Amino acid sequence: MKTSFYEILAEKSRKGIKQLAVLIDPDSLQTETDLLNLIDNCNLNKVDLILVGGSLITNGFWDQCIELLKTNTKIPVVLFPGNIMQTHKEADAILFLSMISGRNPDLLIGKHVLAAPLLKKSGIEVIPTGYMIVDGGNITSVMYMSNTTPLPSDKNNIAACTALAGEMLGLKVIYMDAGSGAKNPISSEMIAEVKSQITGPLFIGGGIRTAQQAIATCMAGADIVVVGNAIEKDPSLVGVLVQAIHSLNPQIAD
Repeated sequence: MKTSFYEILAEKSRKGIKQLAVLIDPDSLQTETDLLNLIDNCNLNKVDLILVGGSLITNGFWDQCIELLKTNTKIPVVLFPGNIMQTHKEADAILFLSMISGRNPDLLIGKHVLAAPLLKKSGIEVIPTGYMIVDGGNITSVMYMSNTTPLPSDKNNIAACTALAGEMLGLKVIYMDAGSGAKNPISSEMIAEVKSQITGPLFIGGGIRTAQQAIATCMAGADIVVVGNAIEKDPSLVGVLVQAIHSLNPQIAD
């Protein structure tokens, strides 16, 4: 029986293996060549995961983006959907996001009711994910589009209790996000407190631009560091971040 993507993710988390996920927003890509160059960069530097999604997809490049990824890389391709239209049966899995940091019922359960039959028909692996937006020092696209108030960046106990409640409700993964283009990454103190309360894999994204920030994020408890906006501006950052994050891993990571 084939091992599920979630089982692989959870096993790496249990072993303390840290991973880098590159987030691709199809709306930010100008041409097919741009995507192929990014894929080559990910392959060359041995990126662990590729996430695909965005707050607003307007260029009609979604399906082609997934297909090019699946054709040109063996790196797992996981959907990080901004709406119910962002699905594709060829992806390896989808993070089924419930925005537990906000009080917008559509993003807690409403949109999920509409998406569920489509996902079941597609056969894609669905990973229930507690999505938490944290204030990164400015208003980001996800904050505006979701119409929710982010968690205060200094309220570590609120973040920890929110993540714990999500896990108790059956959510298998927690994803904390300061948002694309955030001024500040999520603090090590908040990450550590959240990690102390949950048992599943923890994704951290938003505002991470340096190897030092990536290492601090992992040391605090992140299992998967997610970077998107920063590598669009500086593609060479992929290799720098992979090397930094993988340097923390035990030998069994290879």
